[in-house]
Amino acid sequence: MIKEYRLKNKLSQEELAEEIGISSRHLQRLEHNENNTRISTFKKIVKSLNLPDDEILRFIKKSS
Repeated sequence: MIKEYRLKNKLSQEELAEEIGISSRHLQRLEHNENNTRISTFKKIVKSLNLPDDEILRFIKKSS
């Protein structure tokens, strides 16, 4: 989901990672569901990518 919306926003991994204050490697792992993240980082991703509420809920349910 993160990758899909990052591409829709025409951002590279490096650009988004810099914008939200994480390494591009950490973002890469998040996009491949290899890592969990802090809620504060997730909130920054949501804000930066303007994620719709239904996508946020889907992501949370899938992660549980």
